[in-house]
Amino acid sequence: MSECLMTSVGKKLLDDELHNLIRNEREQIKQAISDARELGDLKENAEYHAAKERQSIIEGRILDVQSKIARARVINVSTIQLDKVVFGATVTFYDQQKDVTQTYQIVGEDEAATDPKKVSYTSPLGKSFIGKEVGDEVVVKAPKGDLIYEIQNIKYG
Repeated sequence: MSECLMTSVGKKLLDDELHNLIRNEREQIKQAISDARELGDLKENAEYHAAKERQSIIEGRILDVQSKIARARVINVSTIQLDKVVFGATVTFYDQQKDVTQTYQIVGEDEAATDPKKVSYTSPLGKSFIGKEVGDEVVVKAPKGDLIYEIQNIKYG
């Protein structure tokens, strides 16, 4: 079973999501199923089938989040003091093609999905930045061709 890297912010997001799924979503779907049962014949009851499908999705997500939390390896970004990019770094870089400077934090997959200024360490961009230092040129292979970035700043915390 592989570790699931995340920042303390990412861990809190998963904890909050799990709490919401169990305390709110699960209870709401139980009520929806009960209400749908009262409508009669379950074979032709669209509300019942929709509620059961939603229940399946919620239970699957609960299991997924529980698994990630069980495998969590929380990285305290504020204690990192390195000159190179590692998990948790906030990287400012110059995008040569767009002629703009951008900043992203390298985080876990779930956390990256919740914030447009965060990128997963498993993404092509995240993987390309890991191990690089200020001044390094980073080439990311993309379907439309190579994307070239220059790292301008690395910050932790």
